[in-house]
Formats: sequence, structure tokens, C-alpha cells
Amino acid sequence: MSDALPTAPPAPERDASPAPYDALLLLSFGGPEGVDDVVPFLENVTRGRGIPRERLEEVGRHYYLFDGVSPINAQNRALLETLREDFAGHGLDLPVYWGNRNWAPYLTDALRQIVRDGHRRVLTLATSAYASYSGCRQYRENLAESLAALRAEGLEVPRVDKLRHYFNHPGFVEPVVDGVVAALAELPEDVRSGAHLAFCTHSIPTAAADTSGPVEVHGDGGAYVAEHLDVAAVITEAVRERTGRAHPHSLVYQSRSGPPSVPWLEPDICDHLEELHGQGVPAAVMVPIGFVSDHMEVLYDLDTEAMAKAAELGLPARRSPTVGADPRFAAAVRDLVLERAATERGQAPVRCALGALGPSHDLCPVGCCPARTPKPAAAGADAPAF
Repeated sequence: MSDALPTAPPAPERDASPAPYDALLLLSFGGPEGVDDVVPFLENVTRGRGIPRERLEEVGRHYYLFDGVSPINAQNRALLETLREDFAGHGLDLPVYWGNRNWAPYLTDALRQIVRDGHRRVLTLATSAYASYSGCRQYRENLAESLAALRAEGLEVPRVDKLRHYFNHPGFVEPVVDGVVAALAELPEDVRSGAHLAFCTHSIPTAAADTSGPVEVHGDGGAYVAEHLDVAAVITEAVRERTGRAHPHSLVYQSRSGPPSVPWLEPDICDHLEELHGQGVPAAVMVPIGFVSDHMEVLYDLDTEAMAKAAELGLPARRSPTVGADPRFAAAVRDLVLERAATERGQAPVRCALGALGPSHDLCPVGCCPARTPKPAAAGADAPAF
């Protein structure tokens, strides 16, 4: 169901059966949980790129500022518990597992346990809400690699599907709106009404952005930029309805990496704050819509680096929270699970989505978010037969 207004439609009535699915896999990026984990974790993230250990130590300084602990694993544990509580409270009999791409608990281990527990149809929830190579297809490549490893071990490989992109599901949007309203309320009253909303997401190479999403939307930022722009507009309008004030807003980027010679999406959040200050904007709220939970990129690039820049400029600034383990997000996941299950059973369920773009595809088509070096990817139209 596509709705151009930011107000969420009533939740549809769903059949509580998850059939044909018999397990849900929470699939995330992973992060270190101590100083000794940092470099091994970064080696996992950059495997195959030939990056020297000295460079990884340098990159790891962000983690060392927080005793080597990324908040992402703790937030995934909280989300896991919230999902299980929501499912149990609504009669959804579906066990939930958790696996990471780059740190324990590892994806292959989680899938191995799923198989040993007797499950054969698995839905996957990736902790990335948007279309892109790094936010979708790379997860699908990791799934294919892990499934191939299980097949090599002689195990019966399950069928794995992936939930659609949920950036515009009401259960993802509504907690963000609440967070923005709360962050605005924390600003000094004399600057609040003129505050600028800076919607922040991870920068990616412009070439990757331009080829994000299905082939028919490739070009000039592709689905990655279009999806962020659409949901930013929805949130801004919802904030206006809640506060009675229309705040200007922009989509900005953070956490760039890679050589300077490679073009990445801009502007950077710190550059943007300088520009706002130069324009006489009285305050800013940073809204990390590109992140499901408080990754290290949020903790360092926004809470540390960007807030320091705002203080240097004398620009009052706040950062709104990520969705994390909000019960409404867990309810959205349940809705998406039941929606996909009904679709697999041949039904035509109501599909919840806010904004102009409508609900995303269930099955990633051929050519969607392609890799520079083609690799097998599960849970898509081009998935290999296991």
C-alpha cells in the first residue's frame, strides 16, 4: 500500500501463519567487543584488499576511543529479544537466529545451527534498509558463500529469502519522527524554529549509487539516493504536522573511505555544518536515517566528529536516535514476515509503505546493485541453485 502522506495507515490484518517459512535470520554487519578484537575485525571487513596491518591499526583508533567496543552487537541482541517478544505476543511461531558478516556470531555458524535445528525455509532480515551493493547485494553474496560452505560440509542447504527494503515502512519511519521531534525540543527555544534537518547516511562511491536498485532506475544516484530523499521528505512532513513548523532539510553523507581519486556521494556532514553556519542557519538536527542502530559510524562520525565541528562553529546541534530495538520496528518486521509469507502462499497481501516510491520488490532482479567483480548471490532472481 503506497501512501503519499506521512501519516501511517492502519495496520492490516494478517494471517499469523509464517508458512512456508520456519525460521528468521537477523543478518548484520558485526563489530568488535574489545580492544583485542578491533584489528581482527577490520581484517575480516577488508579481507582480500591487501590493506597492511599498520593501516588497520590507524583505522581502528575510532574503536579504541570506545574501549574497542562497537555498539552494534549489543543493539542487535536487544533487537533479537524484542523480535522474539513481539512474535510470541502475537502468536507468530517463528524462531529467530542471528548471524554477522564480519564478527561473531558468524553467518555461516548461524546457518549451520538453523540446518541442524531442522529448518528448511529461512527468511532473512538484513540490518540495512536501502538498496545498494554494500547494503543488499553484498549480504546476498555472503549468504551464497555460507550456503556453499554448508553444502561442502554435506549439510542439506535451506532455501533462503530476504525481506524487502523497509526504509519507508511505517514501523521504521515513526520512531525516527519521534526522535527528530524530541531532538528539536532539546534545542534552545530561540533557535528551535529555524533548525535545519540534516538527514545522514553512509556515503558510497557514486558509481555504486548510480547502479543501485533495479536496472530501470540506474543513473544519477539510483535507488540508494532516491529512497533516502523520499523518506527524508516523509519524515520532514510528519515533523511539520507534529510541531507546526516547516524545517528545511537536506540529505548529507558521512563515513567516506577509499582513495580521494574515487568520487563518493557528497556533501559530507561536517562540510554541510560549515555551510549551514555560513548561511546563518541557527541550529541543526542530524538524523541518521541510513542506520538501523548506533553503528560506530554514528557514535564516532556524528556524536564525536560532527558534534565537535558544530561546537567549533558555535552551531547548536543535536543528533536524533536510530530506530534500534524500538517495538514498532519489531512489529514492522513481523508485518513484513507475514506479508512475504502470504505472497509465497499465492496471496496478494496489503503492502505497507509511506512516501511516493511505494513498497520495494520482494526478489532482487538480475542486474540489481551489481558488484564490480561478479559473485554468486543468494535470495535473488539470479540466485544459484544449491
